[in-house]
Amino acid sequence: MIKKLILVFFIISTSTFSQYNGSKFSFGVNTLYTTTSKVFLFPNSSDEILRNTSNDIDNIFDYGAEFRYRFSEDIILGLNVEYMRATQTGTNITGFAGNSTVSIKAEDGFEVIPVELSVYYVLPFSTEHFKFLMGGGGAAYFGNHIRKIGTVKVNNISRDFAYGIQVSVSMEYLIMSHLSIQAGLKFRDPEFRVTSQYTSKSVLVGGKIITFPQDRFNSRINIDGITFMLGVYYNF
Repeated sequence: MIKKLILVFFIISTSTFSQYNGSKFSFGVNTLYTTTSKVFLFPNSSDEILRNTSNDIDNIFDYGAEFRYRFSEDIILGLNVEYMRATQTGTNITGFAGNSTVSIKAEDGFEVIPVELSVYYVLPFSTEHFKFLMGGGGAAYFGNHIRKIGTVKVNNISRDFAYGIQVSVSMEYLIMSHLSIQAGLKFRDPEFRVTSQYTSKSVLVGGKIITFPQDRFNSRINIDGITFMLGVYYNF
């Protein structure tokens, strides 16, 4: 009896229900939370310990938008764009006050725009109102290093093109025929390198003029945490 009920449910899920009530397109906005990221301040150091030393920036909130096209009943194509910005205060930067070496506090972090192209598969046990999706694809990442010490900031003068893959699992609930909410997880590991330059060679801190040891510096940024997603989609 149980096997017959499971078979009936499977047939209904895969045959009777028209995915998204026949809508071919959807547009959604998402709020995203990423657990961890790292900023490596000495990525080219010959010292392995110094090269792998990082400032961790956790609990990152950002937002994004996605356009989807339903290629078939089971396959959906998606183009997603996000904007992520994360900084923290208290990063120690070495400088010179006359002949003395001093440590000054800086606001340090990054901003990045992920552009992701995904293919989603609507899992067979989806129902008329609940859609379960598994997806993945490629991504390009455009990022900058952010640093501020007093009135001095940095300009990014060069950056590597960063790309990678990402996979996701999500569930959509259709509130009505053209409106749905989504919750899910995304797994990715974007990393990019940046060369930056201070807008000034020195800064006034606590009445002292602090000179930076380098006019230009390199950094490596890695966003290695799990991303949680919550969004609203309009289907049309």
